[in-house]
Amino acid sequence: MRHIAITMGCPVGIGPEIVLRFFSEQSALDYSPVVFGDMGVLRRCADELQITSELISWQPGLPVSAGQIPVYELSRLPVEELIWGQPTIATGRAMVAYIEKAVKAILEGTFSAMVTCPISKASLNRAGFPYPGHTEMLAALTGSHEYVMMMAGSRLRVTLATIHCSLDSVSSLLNKAEICDLIRITNDALQRDFGIEVPRIAVAALNPHAGEDCLFGNEEEAVILPAIEEMQREGIQVRGPFPPDTVFFKAATGMYDVVICMYHDQGLIPFKLLHFKDGVNVTLGLPIIRTSVDHGTAYDIAGCGVADPSSLAAAVDLAVLIAGNRKVVERFGGFQL
Repeated sequence: MRHIAITMGCPVGIGPEIVLRFFSEQSALDYSPVVFGDMGVLRRCADELQITSELISWQPGLPVSAGQIPVYELSRLPVEELIWGQPTIATGRAMVAYIEKAVKAILEGTFSAMVTCPISKASLNRAGFPYPGHTEMLAALTGSHEYVMMMAGSRLRVTLATIHCSLDSVSSLLNKAEICDLIRITNDALQRDFGIEVPRIAVAALNPHAGEDCLFGNEEEAVILPAIEEMQREGIQVRGPFPPDTVFFKAATGMYDVVICMYHDQGLIPFKLLHFKDGVNVTLGLPIIRTSVDHGTAYDIAGCGVADPSSLAAAVDLAVLIAGNRKVVERFGGFQL
């Protein structure tokens, strides 16, 4: 049975609640999810929100019975001092410990994949870890230099050429080599992880009307199109650059398997319009499998009992699917269609 690590995220965000609700909604599973987190925080959350749960302390090799929630205890925070929605340096360090241990467990072969609950970027930095977010931290922990953020749902997938940067810096950050790498990594992941033998890739333009023959900008002609043409010569089925106001409709109606986007909100606005509750964040290009919820810590509703575990459930399902598809490719060199 495959072990899937679920990191609890920020201890005073909605991570503990969605973890408990995820387990309460599960029946028979063909994989073994283990929470990397804090037993005391989870118990407090369950008690306050009246969520029925059987939490057990877990160690490698310990059997788990149906209905139990195995918790790999990596912090013992003073729960009586914690306030929902108010992170501290201690909670920041704890959420980092969950991530670090999960990565280590996968690299050692104990776990097949990790699924991450939301963390606070500000808390991450206050705790002494200067990363813009999960993605960059995981890249550093695994020594990865070419990594890609994908948002995946049943109707739409997007990957991003730039992620956490200001809008006015996007143009200067775009270059042909990195767009080529993005297309390659996306194509490889769709084949290996999603079981799509010949991915159909669309590339969004940066400017309105794809630049309108350079009237509204020349990034399409100078950078994006040359990258697409090079990837076409390598045999990748990629087209574009398409006007951003039409390409997402084409992908959502089945014409393309993914849209390559030039900046964060260009891809995430249409994606979250379609997949606000069940979207999944996938980090491509890592030596490990990592999926995540596509929402934040939601400090404003933490501890209120209204958090939705749908994105977590979708992230776990996708992690299991990717692990299975990779095993097929490794064993047989084929695709699970």
